[in-house]
Amino acid sequence: MFLVLADLTKKDIKYKLYTDFLPVPIYVVLAVALVALPLLIQYIVSPRHNKGGEKLESYECGEVPEGSAWVKFNVRFYVIALIFLIFDVEVIFLFPWAVVFQSLVERGDGFLAFIEMFIFVSILVIGFAYVWIKGDLDWVKMKLKYGEGRYSKLKIK
Repeated sequence: MFLVLADLTKKDIKYKLYTDFLPVPIYVVLAVALVALPLLIQYIVSPRHNKGGEKLESYECGEVPEGSAWVKFNVRFYVIALIFLIFDVEVIFLFPWAVVFQSLVERGDGFLAFIEMFIFVSILVIGFAYVWIKGDLDWVKMKLKYGEGRYSKLKIK
């Protein structure tokens, strides 16, 4: 069952070495090809002239661009997106639990599973309350210490 190296000849060892490690260079060649091939195709297909003027303007779905493409976005967009992503991914964990909950009840572990999920959902609710109290869910924040630009003359009611 186990191979003993003393029983193998040099030819057998060499053949075994080649067959055992042959996938490694094959994967290396494939990895290099999958990186280099699209770059080579892009170089061959892309135009090499007329790289100025309208080609350097930002494209806005056929509309004439308004201003620079290097506009600073408010961090609020990213905060809302990250909060949504965090809660969305955590809520996904509820689905497998709901699928197996009936079998856990039949096995006698239903109360333990319920308590575990109650703790999980409680942590989610506490996190949601923290984000809400902190004000990260408010789209327009009225408390601006140092308003700049269009927010500099904002009057807080």
